[in-house]
Amino acid sequence: MGSGAYLALSGLQTRIDQLDLLSADVANAGTTGYKGQGTSTYGNTRPTFDQTLKSAVDPTLGEVKVNFQPGTIAPTGRALDFAINGKGFFMVDTAAGPRYTRAGGFVRLTDGTLATADDHSPVEGIDDRPIVLPPAGQLTVDSDGTIRVNGAQVGQVKIVDFQNYANLQRQGAARFSAIGEQPTTVDRPDVVSGALEQSNVSVERDMARVVELSRTFDAMNKGISVLMNDVERQAITQLGKP
Repeated sequence: MGSGAYLALSGLQTRIDQLDLLSADVANAGTTGYKGQGTSTYGNTRPTFDQTLKSAVDPTLGEVKVNFQPGTIAPTGRALDFAINGKGFFMVDTAAGPRYTRAGGFVRLTDGTLATADDHSPVEGIDDRPIVLPPAGQLTVDSDGTIRVNGAQVGQVKIVDFQNYANLQRQGAARFSAIGEQPTTVDRPDVVSGALEQSNVSVERDMARVVELSRTFDAMNKGISVLMNDVERQAITQLGKP
């Protein structure tokens, strides 16, 4: 394969990978607490191809990075919907270990445990134990995460943060695990009750990027067709000579 065709194919694969990332963002634009992701491309040197290609450099997708900028906080009026204004994450205890999320749409289980709505993972309190709510009563939440039922304190949501967000790895749509770093408790969190943080994805921007990548993909695909047709034409011409 000629170097031109190889580089074009590498470019096609890179665009496919970028489109996959954008598709995931657009699909989760309505997911509470979802954080968008992005990447860049770079020239990847492949020394082992020196004997077969004129160029041993091709475009490759760079490291995928999560955009941890906060999303818009939208009121819901639901007592068990919490949002974090500023930095920090809710800590939930899953079967696979602790996970960290900005998605604060919680439910009360039959035993009173405050838990996530999707898989019923307990929400950790400031005392490093699950928060247990009484069976009835008017629930309110203070800005520091203190939960009160009929005015009496029944627990406080633990809000944690990390020094280096690069140590967070996505686990599902809106959850993260921490690799090589322990979270620290936020001293003065700002919890908003009756509200949820929306995804920070800009659908308009991402759709414009999808159109741009699709056009580039089509152009590269046509370029490959031209290159391969030229190769075939030259092969036929050369083979036809006596």
